[in-house]
Amino acid sequence: MIRELITFEVEGQVFGLDIMSIREIRAWTPTTRLPRVPHYVAGVVNLRGTVLPVVDLAARLGWSATEPTPRHAIIVTQLGAQVGGWIVDSVSDIVTVPDEAMQPPPPTAGHDTVVPFLEGLAAIEDKMVMVLNLQALSDGAQLAEAA
Repeated sequence: MIRELITFEVEGQVFGLDIMSIREIRAWTPTTRLPRVPHYVAGVVNLRGTVLPVVDLAARLGWSATEPTPRHAIIVTQLGAQVGGWIVDSVSDIVTVPDEAMQPPPPTAGHDTVVPFLEGLAAIEDKMVMVLNLQALSDGAQLAEAA
């Protein structure tokens, strides 16, 4: 089977998400911060009358928090009934990946913060794309509380 992914960059690394889970890609919009939410929840934005929780993907992956600029983007995803936004540095391309091209994430020793969120790795042209597992990233309860 062949999958289509949207690729994007966070902290200079290339990531991908299944195109079927993406509702839209928005230009950066400042968020409204909320009290008592996880550190990686940047806040909420108004998405056509709906409160949309927005997660700083870099912070969610255990890296430094993003200082968003107008060059950043928000990828709006839907997983079941849960809709959320993800701050990324830039959106790159739509790529097609055959299932056999997907490799499992490597086993890591210690406390790797990214591998638990990966579905797999795919070599596309001259770069390695880390395919994210939206279910693992979403951590439903915490994002639902933010909205």
